[in-house]
Amino acid sequence: MSAIVSIQSVCKTYAGGLEALKGINLEIKEGEILALLGPNGAGKTTLISTICGISSLSRGKISVGGMDIEADYRKVRKMIGLVPQEITLEPFETVINSIRFSRGLFGKPKNEAYLDQVLKTLSLFDKKHARVITLSGGMKRRVLIAKALSHEPRVLFLDEPTAGVDVELRKDMWATVNKLKKQGVTIILTTHYIEEAEAIADRIAVINGGEILLVEDKDALMARMGQKKIRIDLMVSVKKIPSKLKNYDLDLTKDGKSLTYTYDTKSERTGITGLLNDLQAAGLQMRDVQTQQSSLEDIFVGLVQENAK
Repeated sequence: MSAIVSIQSVCKTYAGGLEALKGINLEIKEGEILALLGPNGAGKTTLISTICGISSLSRGKISVGGMDIEADYRKVRKMIGLVPQEITLEPFETVINSIRFSRGLFGKPKNEAYLDQVLKTLSLFDKKHARVITLSGGMKRRVLIAKALSHEPRVLFLDEPTAGVDVELRKDMWATVNKLKKQGVTIILTTHYIEEAEAIADRIAVINGGEILLVEDKDALMARMGQKKIRIDLMVSVKKIPSKLKNYDLDLTKDGKSLTYTYDTKSERTGITGLLNDLQAAGLQMRDVQTQQSSLEDIFVGLVQENAK
């Protein structure tokens, strides 16, 4: 896939001297879902605002669809849909009129069939003539997405799209995002819910302190950096790890009933066979054995902590 958004050596310094973005380089592929992860103040919203032309560049270059965001601002802005964190809607307007208004702002001709399709994709069609004030928080957030899609953008930015949404609605939103991807929309998602990135993203970009720490295919990242743990539940609790097992990196639970062994899935030898044999030699009997894969959250936390050192 070719890059639809190209970010080259982008810096953003505010008047007070705060350097919010420090030489960002990032290529976003057409038709992908990219999750931008980072702690509060990492630079996620600043980067999105800069790409969308809301905040000006200090240095560097950004192009969308091959067009420079400064030289071809109006053309670029028509290619972009933005869903902000805050719910900013006219409460007494109807859903359909809100969306029609947004489409008109971009000079697009009337296209009721397209707007109806957007509403159906977002499960809002039955609320078409409802006033915004009567909708739930989850529905209002979907209206924001509908407004962002009203002018048929090729790139959609979702800044914390499921903030304040319950788990069930969050999963519905994930399904909606996947529908949009199938329709050819490129999606850039910022989120505090790491399971959200793990569920729907194609690639992960981690940002902290205004710098991109990593950009990688989600599955490849988890395979490369993920670890597995094996939890061994014992028949009889122990007060300490036997000396015969000192060569293994084992953790004993407080109740003494379980041992946890962490290993690298890429290693030629995991050490599991030797551990199980040595457990028996140490006189420990196993009641159960379970394995667990490291989550994206484990990997993310590790990267941010390493960057902070």
